[in-house]
Parts: sequence; structure tokens; C-alpha cells
Amino acid sequence: MDDGVVQTFREAMACLASGIAVITARRSDGHPCGLVATSVSSFSANPPSALVSVAHTSRCHSALTEGDAFGVHILAAGQRELATVFAGLGDDKFAGVAWEWDENVPRIEGALSYLRCRRSALFELYDHSLLVGDVTSGLVQSGEPLVYMRRRIGWHLEPTDGQSR
Repeated sequence: MDDGVVQTFREAMACLASGIAVITARRSDGHPCGLVATSVSSFSANPPSALVSVAHTSRCHSALTEGDAFGVHILAAGQRELATVFAGLGDDKFAGVAWEWDENVPRIEGALSYLRCRRSALFELYDHSLLVGDVTSGLVQSGEPLVYMRRRIGWHLEPTDGQSR
């Protein structure tokens, strides 16, 4: 691949603002795993489903691709530290994090929103796996999302009417 095209692509994607989500699953040894993802989107409204892109090199890759359920936690503007923990390489990312099991999915407390998903499709392409999960339950709290843009965590949105939605 042409290095100029790769650099242009990376710069173009840096201009695209994304919400920051923590994706969680249960590993085969019964322990929770989680990772930060900015490649998360709605897939379908009927049935409600989410699309998540996970690198093959992620330590949670096998838990997400082999398990039947996963959680999508959209982080709130004040959760930058939590995003940093789950973006890191620590062995126990859940140490010191308030969480509980939602059946077989680790649910992190305090996220702006949480969707429990049942994996309905898996696509392998290049160096990533794309998971589609049908939403089986969830919750949404008030607040603003934590945003990633220009290779930085911490951008935040200002409501146009001056009030939180």
C-alpha cells in the first residue's frame, strides 16, 4: 500500500469525532475482559443491534469472537480516566472499577449508556473482526459523551441550548 495513501487515511480519520466505548466480555477462564473502542456504531434499528470492530491483536479478541454476549458501555464526558484504564495494557483492568456481572457480561457502573448484546454475526477482514450484536437489554443515563478526535481523548460536546440533555 502506498505510504501516502496510508498517511492521508490516518489524517482523514483523525478528523472524524467518535464516542468512546468500553467493550466487555467474559473470557473462557471466567474472568472479565474489556477494551476501549472508537469503532462502534448502530447496525440496525430493527432489530436494535450494534457493530463493533476489534483488532485481532486485542487480548479480548477471543472472548469477544468466541463468546455469545458482550457489553457496550458508552462513556460519559467525565470518564476519561476509565477510558485510559481500558485503553492500557494492564493485566487486571477491572481492579478498582465498579462493575458487576449482568448474566455473563461484565457491566461497568456509571457509563453514560450500557447495551447488553447477543452476538448475531461475526465477520473477519484484514486485521479486525466485526461483531454484530443484537441488543437484549440496556440503560441510558443523562449526560454528555466522552469524545475522541484528533488522536485525543477528552473532547466534549456543548449543548446548543446551554443545558444537559
